Order: sequence, then C-alpha cells, then structure tokens
Amino acid sequence: MPVVHKSAIKRARQSKKRHARNHATLHRTKTVMKKFAAAVQQHDAEAAQPLLREATSAIHKAVTKGALHRNTASRRISQLSTRFNALKAQ
Repeated sequence: MPVVHKSAIKRARQSKKRHARNHATLHRTKTVMKKFAAAVQQHDAEAAQPLLREATSAIHKAVTKGALHRNTASRRISQLSTRFNALKAQ
C-alpha cells in the first residue's frame, strides 16, 4: 500500500467539504434564477420583480462565499436585469 501523507488526506477531506458547500450554494442560486426565468417566460412582471431581487441577492452571496467569480456574477445579474427590463418595456 502506498504511503499517503496526513496532509494529503486532510486536503482531500477539506476538498469534499468545500465541494459540497459550493454545490449547495450554486444549486440554490440556479434554482432562484430558474424561477425568475419562468416568471419572465409567462410575461409576469409583478412576479418577476421580487424574484429578480432574490436572484441578485443569491448571486451576491455566492460571490461572498467564493462559489462564483465576481465577473461571472456581474454578467449573470446584468443578463437577468436586461431580461426584466425588456419584459417591463412590453
């Protein structure tokens, strides 16, 4: 059996924990974004507005936790805002 350092075992354990945490954060974010997309698809601006705030908040939290890069978050928020503004303009 190969010799494995204690530090390598610890890093693997930490990696699993971080992966689970990041996965949960991103899953939460994607779920809110999908709800917003569904509201936009149904042309319901009143339902989409609070979902836009919730999605923006979830994306910012993902950045704070290190699960998303800030430029990616900025791009996604911009895309959501553009869709919402187009919906309001109709």
